[in-house]
Amino acid sequence: MPELLAFSIVILLFSVILHEVAHGLAARYFGDYTAEDAGRLTLNPLPHIDPIGTILLPLLTIMSGSRILFGWAKPVPVNPLNFSDIRRGELIVSLAGVGANFGVAILGSIIWHILQLFPVQQFWFVLLGQAINLNLTLTIFNLLPIPPLDGSKVLMSQLPYKHARTLMQYERYGPFILLGLLFLNFGGVSVIDLVLGFFVPLLRTILFLG
Repeated sequence: MPELLAFSIVILLFSVILHEVAHGLAARYFGDYTAEDAGRLTLNPLPHIDPIGTILLPLLTIMSGSRILFGWAKPVPVNPLNFSDIRRGELIVSLAGVGANFGVAILGSIIWHILQLFPVQQFWFVLLGQAINLNLTLTIFNLLPIPPLDGSKVLMSQLPYKHARTLMQYERYGPFILLGLLFLNFGGVSVIDLVLGFFVPLLRTILFLG
């Protein structure tokens, strides 16, 4: 349904922007004002658009027939050297984005259960369900340990410096690895779809959404 697809794209755009703003706010909490100085602590989409993650990847997921729409915004600039506690700051800032997306999913599930008590049109449940699914998808997707996703940064923040530096050298190849995993498929299902298709329903069950 074209209307649902249009709404899904808007929800995706808002969700990936919120994800990056959460990183910037967490960084500011630890003493790094780089994102704020760059004008990135805003919900205005223009400063956040990434050619691959915000435009190309969502289009490719739609064209490939993927059951799940996902992407990312331009990463906010962060300088860990400004953190009051570098080790802890890197971990919390890395998790802030997925925390924001999971928070939206939790809020959406609460609203879902409240709306069940009222005579609400089915369209709103479909739209709300899409918002929940997209944010659960972004939560799992961003925890993949592939640069530039948050999972890789969480991993690097916990690794010894020597190993973290080695992993950092492959960061430039991350987007191409992700695109490869999107099109590498088994039985018509991509590797990323397999991962998301397992964990997203699991989180839905945890949120009592079945």
